Amino acid sequence: MKLLVVGSGGREHAIARKLLESPQVEQVFVAPGNDGMTLDGLEIVNIGISEHSALIDFAKSNDIAWTFIGPDDALAAGIVDDFNQAGLKAFGPSKLAAELEWSKDFAKEIMVKYDVPTAAYGTFTDFEEAKAYIEKQGAPIVVKADGLALGKGVVVAETVEQAVEAAREMLLDNKFGDSGARVVIEEFLDGEEFSLFALVNGDKFYILPTAQDHKRAYDGDKGPNTGGMGAYAPVPHLPQSVVDTAVETIVKPVLEGMIKEGRPYLGVLYCGLILTADGPKVIEFNARFGDPETQIILPRLTSDFAQNITDILEGKEPHMTWLDKGVTLGVVVASNGYPLAYDKGVELPAKTDGDIITYYAGAKFSENGRALLSNGGRVYMLVTTADTVKACQDKIYKELSKQNTDGLFYRHDIGSKAIKV
Repeated sequence: MKLLVVGSGGREHAIARKLLESPQVEQVFVAPGNDGMTLDGLEIVNIGISEHSALIDFAKSNDIAWTFIGPDDALAAGIVDDFNQAGLKAFGPSKLAAELEWSKDFAKEIMVKYDVPTAAYGTFTDFEEAKAYIEKQGAPIVVKADGLALGKGVVVAETVEQAVEAAREMLLDNKFGDSGARVVIEEFLDGEEFSLFALVNGDKFYILPTAQDHKRAYDGDKGPNTGGMGAYAPVPHLPQSVVDTAVETIVKPVLEGMIKEGRPYLGVLYCGLILTADGPKVIEFNARFGDPETQIILPRLTSDFAQNITDILEGKEPHMTWLDKGVTLGVVVASNGYPLAYDKGVELPAKTDGDIITYYAGAKFSENGRALLSNGGRVYMLVTTADTVKACQDKIYKELSKQNTDGLFYRHDIGSKAIKV
């Protein structure tokens, strides 16, 4: 069969590469993809994620069995609804179900209604009211743009002044456009964060290995929030009992609640969780795979990913198997300046082969086609599997030390939290 993946980043590279491993899969197309993906035999299609009609026409004319939707903004724009209305299968939630991600206020309402543990909060469109709430609650406190903001619309403020400034930038200065026209202000939760993913069809769901992402740009969790600078899976010091509790108190009630709300869920549900003294609580939901967690979770899958998704789409029980030993870890290499202004056009090192995988997020061939150049904030990610976090680090950082990363940067401490525990 032929498959289509919508999106262009490292997440979509990992999804498409895993699908292509299936003996049932003849071709995997990625729209719009990036040039680095072609080094793994993937075929990129020059159609943007917002061009729903063109994507549907491509899927029909190329006999695509089903389409995997990667990015949040495509889901928020109703791409799955459009594919379904055209008689095509797509793996991802409807626009109404994806509101769990594209409106933080809606997600909070669902959690309160169905008794899902999360931080206390208030929602505001008026700056003076937001400011008064912040001053009353005190700091630390968290200020979030209600809508999608490429993973950058969250400010963990350590002082009241920082929180007020964040609210001002969103509500008055229009820093995130319509996404920040409404803000959710939450109590700060103390604990260890982790990611829990489920592949879902209605009330049936299948839990993936836990992962831990590193959002801050620089070593020691310093600097601005990014889309993610590295991750590892599973989280070795997280007891299975915590996962079981999260499934019972978070995943099940949310999915059951979405059915009751007339918004049954299909696709990937990402639960961004924090383990507090009172147990796991929700920081946020995403309606799709996380980036960079996808790149370190999918290499651990030992079953046929294409068959697994086909089964879930058809309402059948998928036979999913995973590596049961070791750890998979990945480090993102980004353009200098990211997540703010950055340059493009840096020549990239050769793609790694063997037990270190290279996933490309922002890469483009030079005009003569001889060199692969940087073409985004996050550029590529190196991923490997070993017995321990430390062994993974040793392999990845040894490889990175050999590469010419002039004009690029990466964190040197991905996974170190697991070693300190």
